[in-house]
Amino acid sequence: MRKLKRSTSTAALAGTAALATATPASAASYHCTTSSYTVDDPSYTGPDSDNWDFDVRLCAKRSGGYIYTTATVNWDGPYAANQHSSLTFNKARFHLQTKKPTAGTDPVVKYANYTGLEHALEHSSGNGNGNGSYKTGTLKTKASGRYQYLADGYIELDWSGDGTGYRKPLLFSASPRV
Repeated sequence: MRKLKRSTSTAALAGTAALATATPASAASYHCTTSSYTVDDPSYTGPDSDNWDFDVRLCAKRSGGYIYTTATVNWDGPYAANQHSSLTFNKARFHLQTKKPTAGTDPVVKYANYTGLEHALEHSSGNGNGNGSYKTGTLKTKASGRYQYLADGYIELDWSGDGTGYRKPLLFSASPRV
């Protein structure tokens, strides 16, 4: 019995040592900013509230010579949106950008459009409300020297029934610089 205990202790110590060496490698963490935007559904004229409240968390981190940017969208949609889920939007997307801050307009280094947002919005929580969330993928960009970078992004919505295509983007606050 004693021998088994000793080999277990050795294995536990080896696991602890491996864990301790893995921690510094994953030490880089995201720097994030959350901001909000409320938008009215222009095609809905019913008696219920038709506002969509969006909270977007934009995050960036520098690790191993690369910049990583990502976004998470949370929303509280109207009850009516859940009743007519697939009729709310023609299209919806989140446009995620990695930018290099400079004087004037920050140049976009990399970007992606995440059209999965439409499906997520139209298939919100089924318990009588339009709540939900959506996480974009992660953009990976080679960092250039000592320059700083940030995550930025916006939502574009094309409401069903209004005939106007994408309306003006819903803008959110960029992440801190990394």
